[in-house]
Amino acid sequence: MKSQWESLLQNLGVWEGSFTRISPKGEILEDIPSVVSFEGLDNNQTMRQTVRRQGQEDLVLEYSSLSRGILFFENGAFSYGSQQLAPFSEFGAELGLISENRRLRLVQLFDKNNNLEKLTLIREHLTGTPATEHPPLTVEALLGEWIGEAVTIYPDWRSPDTYSTKMQLHLDDAGNLVQNTTFNNRIITSTGTVKGSIISFDKNPQNEIQVLLLPDGASATFPQKAQLRQPLFLEVGWLIEPNLRQRMIRTYSDKGEWISLTLVVEKRL
Repeated sequence: MKSQWESLLQNLGVWEGSFTRISPKGEILEDIPSVVSFEGLDNNQTMRQTVRRQGQEDLVLEYSSLSRGILFFENGAFSYGSQQLAPFSEFGAELGLISENRRLRLVQLFDKNNNLEKLTLIREHLTGTPATEHPPLTVEALLGEWIGEAVTIYPDWRSPDTYSTKMQLHLDDAGNLVQNTTFNNRIITSTGTVKGSIISFDKNPQNEIQVLLLPDGASATFPQKAQLRQPLFLEVGWLIEPNLRQRMIRTYSDKGEWISLTLVVEKRL
């Protein structure tokens, strides 16, 4: 099993792409070309990370250890963000997926009143490789039965858990999206209202969950408001091929503590 540092090294290289700022309603506000490089120093014992965004000053970071707010999967996928949801403090996370020569990252940030403030979608490819991009995600592209495998890792570095998953998605007679999810011997059924690129799961209005369908086959899932004393999760999805999808879920307890990170790789039957 790879160490966290060895998993980070799966991101070595120069990644070209853009930072796309998106409103909570899914409107694209700006798109900024970017180049992000990861260079190993001292026989890969130190990482130099350089972030270049058009019209902005370069950001250069060097580090030889990882903070407690970040976890990596063995393929290089990762999430970095808040370890605790607390009153009157900013809250959010970045969730990053990787597939061959491409990365897709999503940053979700909440304001001090715990309302979603902004999203940033980052689409990247390794320099010198094709910049192939997928169509914007649609509900129709997700319908059907998906079978997958999930790996859950933990901030306290206990042993990962691996288990199978199943998700069935269909539209009912009213055009609502019905989702049946099976994981870890649990079955959850939920129904969402579809309005353009927004799906709202509002069975409990105090904890309404929204899914935004985004460019490049991406999706963002988040609570409309990060409620204190209630469990919550942040999720990014990526339809890499018509019948292949990755999802990453960052989960918090009802005490606001970050408790786990899950990567799901699923195929449509």
